Amino acid sequence: MAQFIKIYPQNPSEKEIAKVVKVLKDGGLVIYPTDTVYGLGCDITNTKALERIAKIKGIKLEKANFSFVCHDLSNISDYVKQIDTSTFKLLKRTLPGPYTFILPGNNNLPKEFKKKTTVGIRVPDNSIALEIVRQLGNPIVSTSIHDDDDVIEYTTDPELIFEKWQNLVDVVIDGGYGDNQASTIIDLSEGEPVVIREGKGPIDFL
Repeated sequence: MAQFIKIYPQNPSEKEIAKVVKVLKDGGLVIYPTDTVYGLGCDITNTKALERIAKIKGIKLEKANFSFVCHDLSNISDYVKQIDTSTFKLLKRTLPGPYTFILPGNNNLPKEFKKKTTVGIRVPDNSIALEIVRQLGNPIVSTSIHDDDDVIEYTTDPELIFEKWQNLVDVVIDGGYGDNQASTIIDLSEGEPVVIREGKGPIDFL
């Protein structure tokens, strides 16, 4: 059964974050808050954990479109080909924030994603998520958790999330109520920005 850990976004406890990071390093799965909906994540370097997430989502790992959650823009160059100045300015203006940017992947992608030409990058404006990634030392692979309910697409109450997911994951973080609107997805892989999904992040700057 999963641990249920309360962390306050205003001032995330180093001790509690360290507990979460240890679980990730040991190959565990974590449900954590972002600046949009709650996400399900694991250490990008752990194959077994990646396979567990793919199995939960009912998809083949190599076909999965997971986001890479990074601590800041300097993390991005680890997995993304060199980007031009206008793309960099766009990222700098909008991140951290409720966006997923699809960018051309480079040769450093984990072996599970080697066949992919692009990668979705997130830098959420949420201190808990950013602190986890910072302490872990590399990105986490992440996917939104959906609700089975036809009316609500995303569960926002951490206690309800715990109730539903406690036997599938290793930690559920209670970081307060989540949002029920996912990130805006913008494809920058071909140069010109293309909006794939309009979510929480406004697109009036494009």
